[in-house]
Amino acid sequence: MAPPPSANLPLTERILALAQTLQFAWFSGHLVLMLCIFRYTLSYITFNYYSGWAKFSYRVSFLSAALTYGIVVYKTWRARQKVGAKYPGGVIGLLSEENVQYLVMALVWLLAPQYPLALLPYGIYSVFHVATYVRGNVIPTIQPNKAPAGAKPQANPLADAIGSFVKTYYDASMSVVAGLEILLWSRILLSAVLFQSRSWILLGLYTAFLRARFAQSNHVQNAFNALELRVDSLVGAQGTPPAARSIWEAVKGAARQFHAATDLSKYTSGSSVPKKTS
Repeated sequence: MAPPPSANLPLTERILALAQTLQFAWFSGHLVLMLCIFRYTLSYITFNYYSGWAKFSYRVSFLSAALTYGIVVYKTWRARQKVGAKYPGGVIGLLSEENVQYLVMALVWLLAPQYPLALLPYGIYSVFHVATYVRGNVIPTIQPNKAPAGAKPQANPLADAIGSFVKTYYDASMSVVAGLEILLWSRILLSAVLFQSRSWILLGLYTAFLRARFAQSNHVQNAFNALELRVDSLVGAQGTPPAARSIWEAVKGAARQFHAATDLSKYTSGSSVPKKTS
């Protein structure tokens, strides 16, 4: 993340310098995303999720998400271009990038029928992105630390509180995101079973996305492991029909075969996709 403007500049010039950066556009996109999710939530809890405001808020949420992740993808691409580096594995290597995956899915959700649950992972990410940017850029721009050279910088209570919030809740929130993404897959599967509009296409796209997330995210892997243990416990209970156990074993076997068949490392010169903690 780029540093805030020089503390020696007047406040107006510092704010203008900050607002003219691509990073500020990224921050603004996340902020708009959060506001739109809040507005959509108001419509949702009052059962007006197909009202004009609800539709507008829903679509702008994913438009903002596409903007923010598009900026990150562009900056990464530009940085690679400057040093002449290419994505290992070509197109597959590009698609293995986490930000590319979220960009593609934001565009998919933008065009797909409404799935309110799809907003929540993006919203949770935005909370932490906005908090980090406010702590690292907005606060130092408005209240720069002008401690003399060699002196210990004076702590900012608000910045410290934001830092403590991020440190305390980030890992738990990423686990929540992983659970929501798995739950969303189940919701799309139900839509596909009911043959709702474009649900089978969406199921295929989202399955590919979730498979990539599983390869990259320890949180997603832990969520799947917890789900497997939970279902194992349920079907292993006394009184469970043998047919239910057989079906569950068949599902697990099919899932493992799918995992092996879609291992991206086989198509990227044997280089595994780097694991993420998000």
